[in-house]
Formats: sequence, C-alpha cells, structure tokens
Amino acid sequence: MLSGKNILLGITGGIAAYKTTFLVRLLIKAGANVKVILTSSASDFVSPLTLSTLSKNPALMDFVNEEDGSVSWNNHVELGLWADIMVIAPATANTLSKMAHGTCDNLLLATYLSAKCPVYFAPAMDLDMYKHPSTEATFEKLIAYGNKMIPAESGELASGLHGEGRLAEPESIVAFLQNDLAQGLPLSGKKVLITAGPTHEAIDPVRFLGNRATGKMGFALAKIAAEMGAKVILVSGPTHLNVNHANVELIRVTSARQMNEICHEHYDQMDVVIGAAAVADYRPKKVFKEKIKKQEGDLAIELERNPDILLSMGEQKTHQFLVGFALESENELENAKGKLKRKNLDAIVLNSLKDDGAGFAGDTNKISFIDKNLEIKTFDLKTKSEVASDIWKEIISRIHA
Repeated sequence: MLSGKNILLGITGGIAAYKTTFLVRLLIKAGANVKVILTSSASDFVSPLTLSTLSKNPALMDFVNEEDGSVSWNNHVELGLWADIMVIAPATANTLSKMAHGTCDNLLLATYLSAKCPVYFAPAMDLDMYKHPSTEATFEKLIAYGNKMIPAESGELASGLHGEGRLAEPESIVAFLQNDLAQGLPLSGKKVLITAGPTHEAIDPVRFLGNRATGKMGFALAKIAAEMGAKVILVSGPTHLNVNHANVELIRVTSARQMNEICHEHYDQMDVVIGAAAVADYRPKKVFKEKIKKQEGDLAIELERNPDILLSMGEQKTHQFLVGFALESENELENAKGKLKRKNLDAIVLNSLKDDGAGFAGDTNKISFIDKNLEIKTFDLKTKSEVASDIWKEIISRIHA
C-alpha cells in the first residue's frame, strides 16, 4: 500500500515525538519516500538531524533557510503537492485546534492548508485534554473537513495518568494507513494463494531434478495482488527473487511435497488461488544419502509421481476461484482446455514455447486467458508485470460478476 508513496510527516511538540524516529524507519521499510516537517517545539523532543538521517531528506522547520550567507525558502505549496499522503503525528491539541480553525503560523500548518492529498492525524495528549469538549469538537471538525483520525491508544501517559491520549504506536500508524488505503481496492479483503518458481527434487546431497522456471511470473502476480489490496501467501520454490510488500507472506519451499503441504494448509481460507509454479511431475524414488560417484556405464534413476497440487485443490474446491498455468509446446489450446476441465479449474493461463519471448527465464510473456466457459482472451507480448495485471483484471471481472 505504501510502496512508492510520497509521505509528508508533520511532527508537533509533544513527548510522543520521540516515537517518530521509529515511524520514519517503518515507512521507509514499507517502500515510502518520506519528508519531515517539524514545529519549533517538536525539535525540543526529537532531533531534526536524526530525522533527516533516517528519511534521507532534510528535516524542515522554517519557511526561510539561511546558511553560509545564502537565503532560500521552503515552498509549502510544492511540499503539499509533492505528498501523496500527509501524516501529522504526534498531533497536539494546540496544532489540531489551529488546523481546525485555519491558523497558519508555521511551515507545518501552511503546508497542511496547501495539501491536496489525504491527511491523517494521530492525536497525542494527556487524558483530560483528550476528553475536553473543545478537543472533541476539534476532532469532529477535522473529520468533517475530510481528514482521517488515527485514534489514540490507552496506556500510561507522561503525566503519570493512565488512559486514552497515548500516541498510537508506529506499527499501528503504518497498519492504519495500509488498511485505509486498501479500502475500495478491487481485491480488498480477499485472501490469495500463489505458487511460484520451480521445485527441486533431490537425487543425492548435491544433485536434483528441476526445471528452468525463475518464479518471475508468480512473484509479479503476488505484487500486483498485494497492491490491489489482497492479503497474499506466496509459496515459492527455489529462486533468488524476493518481494517487499507488507501484504505478502513469502513461504519458501524446495520440493513438490513441501509445496503441496503448505498449499493445503492454507487452501480452505483462500478466495483466489493461482498455481503459477512449475512443479516437478516426478521425483527420484530413492534419494541417495551420499554423493553418487561416477562409474562405468549408464546410470538409471527410478522416478515416482509427485502429488498433483492443482488437481487435488480442484477436487477439494468449495468457494475458491482456482487458476492454473499451462506451458505447452504442441496442441497448445486443446491441451490447455483439457487441463482446465480435468483439474476443475475456473480459468487457465496458456503460454506456448513456440512464442518468442514467452515461457521461462525471460522478463516477458505472451498469454491466452481461458475461463471455464471456454471464453478465450489472447494478449500481445508484454512484460511479466503487465501480464500479471492483465491476468488479475480477468480474474476480478469474473469474481465480481
């Protein structure tokens, strides 16, 4: 939800300002670009240098900068336009009142009044202040303006009192932002399971049976789903790829049997399942405990069937929208349709080894999307990220039909 977002963090003068160092770290970790504006009193509680170092941007306090004889100014209009999201945390009773009444006596308030983006505020104050009728009226007015309140938490306060008014923890603020941004997205509230990559089936301690799958298609599908609001479990065979999104839980496995176990462990709770992994159909019947030494003549390795993960999920399907992949080299359409019916899928994604730029290893793919009604939609060669978007558009149009 926050990856690539420009977040403007406004910090006001309360003891809870010390938590903003952790908040900046979490926002950066979530993939956001962060700029910080402090009020003058906020700098008494947290160091602008620390915030500047963590955010990798200057921490701003004043309209005018004077340094080495030169004078420049911080353009509050440009800051407001730069931001995709503005978060004011901690938001003191004083600053909140000024926001509600349009008072503009510092850079933070000027930027707030110029902002065109969603604005979130996280109150932090003592219990009596938090419950005062004027503060409650301020909350109501700010919410009526379209701002979003991140509720304060209960706990021990700086005064020694115990109750409401404590700044939400940095993790809670980030979670609030992510959940709020997810509302209204096409996959909001959906749980998705995706398999990706190859499986490796051990022959001995150093050798295995595998294939050329890289996992790029499955990882792209997971990233797009997460950006569309889904909670994603990505079960990946051996690959160098990684995914940095709070909505994606990456579970790494090696063999088909391990992948099968993890998939069925989560299957019942899923809304959409996509089998994008290139699962080995067979595994060595015997796994040698020691490395096989070279010897005269040929070597025969007896193979046995691996579990058919997609078939078993199709047999157990209740409410899930189940999608498979078919990589074919001959009779492509007929083979894909056969797999679609045989495995009780809701849709299948077909690509052909005969198409240049499609299949394993590359950054592009060329697909046809076939649903259970045998409606076929064929796409041009695209990047795998674009292909993932196309696949999700087709899925969403059917699950929301």
